Amino acid sequence: MPSSLAPVLLVLPFVLLLGFLLYWAGARRSYLRRSPVVPGDASLLDWHFFVPCRDEEAVVGTTVTRLRTDFPASDVWVIDDDSEDRTGAVVAALADDDPRVHLVRRRRPDARTGKGAALNAAYDRLGAFLPEGTDRSKVVVCVVDADGQLDPRALELVSGPEAFGDPDVGGVQIGVRMRNAGDRRPFPERGRPVNAAARVLVRVQDMEFAVSNAGMQLLRNRTGSTGLGGNGQFTRLGALDRVGEAERRPWRKGALLEDYELGLHMLLAGYRTTHVADTWVSQEALPSVRRLLTQRTRWAQGNLQCVRYAPRIVSSRHIPGRGVLETLYTFVQPLAHLVTLALTVLVFGALAVGLIRGQGADEVMALLDHWPLILVLAAVSITPFVLWGPVYRRDHAPDASFARSLVWGLALWLYAYHLFVVSARAFVRMLRGRNGWAKTRRNAEPVTAGPVALES
Repeated sequence: MPSSLAPVLLVLPFVLLLGFLLYWAGARRSYLRRSPVVPGDASLLDWHFFVPCRDEEAVVGTTVTRLRTDFPASDVWVIDDDSEDRTGAVVAALADDDPRVHLVRRRRPDARTGKGAALNAAYDRLGAFLPEGTDRSKVVVCVVDADGQLDPRALELVSGPEAFGDPDVGGVQIGVRMRNAGDRRPFPERGRPVNAAARVLVRVQDMEFAVSNAGMQLLRNRTGSTGLGGNGQFTRLGALDRVGEAERRPWRKGALLEDYELGLHMLLAGYRTTHVADTWVSQEALPSVRRLLTQRTRWAQGNLQCVRYAPRIVSSRHIPGRGVLETLYTFVQPLAHLVTLALTVLVFGALAVGLIRGQGADEVMALLDHWPLILVLAAVSITPFVLWGPVYRRDHAPDASFARSLVWGLALWLYAYHLFVVSARAFVRMLRGRNGWAKTRRNAEPVTAGPVALES
């Protein structure tokens, strides 16, 4: 191995580990010491739900009906992005019976060009629908996935003084939960081993969003860099107008993380974004490894696309220094995974070549001589994930045993290694110029129904 690489190989892992530990400590502290959210008066605002749909016949009817039942004073705008199933017919039937349900039909070649384009179509329709003279700062848009189910208390909590009660707040993101976390048989037609693995996969996704990601977002509340997500994303219409003026459209067409990019645009426009952890939107976790990797590769590629915002973030007069650091750290994550993966392959490849040539035994023995340090590093790397287990049990699974919560924490650590796989896949896709994506198949859909999370 070239001697010039030795300092890099020695220092870089410690730098990455230190960054991870500092970020984890801040997220955990923010989660454990959060204050209860003060609710506000939801009746002071005009609420509109955007539900983007592409082949969502299996779930959209339930979602729209629940939104109208739980929030009778709101309007629901369903964007049918040229679905190839009965999505449009299902929503049209609901709209015939309810004037507050609106169907936004899109057709190719304009349709099926990304979620951002679909949301922009609903934004245009809403603008034409509102009476002239409407105070658009008091109109709030909430994006809900086609399988999303919103906490009935959500509007009160996002109306509070720390959220839309503050006129400087342009966007609010709420927590996300996996409503099938307790499903004992994610694959009813499969055997016990497959279902046991699927249960763990579903559970760690719920842990990921309910405590780990929530802690990250609460930390971002403190740094002034809170991100917006694709489900449970609330935005003030006046803020969308300002973003649209600066960026041509509120949601960027072709972006794989149009939700997170919208949050960046709001920060750059001078608005504040915040996360409300006391309320939630639920969705279905993916029990299939293949579908999960496909979904997360899209997210990783979208994160890599956001690196282009780094100069604007650094030079912005609206984002505080700590927010700049947090945002840049987020941008760097897929790149750090790629570098770590490359160095790992390089080290083990060099050792393997040395062993084949009969020259690598000394390097292997030297590595083994440092086993106490290796054990310490392993413990320091694993423990933060394990410690989320008891926190998750306390807040979301009180019937589980303490020992089971530790096992869930270990599973969360193993689950985190998927980030290296999806970062590599995302990088390869970018090199090949592949930026399209088909939707992720819902759990309720048969395998033969519509696109099945295939690259496009």
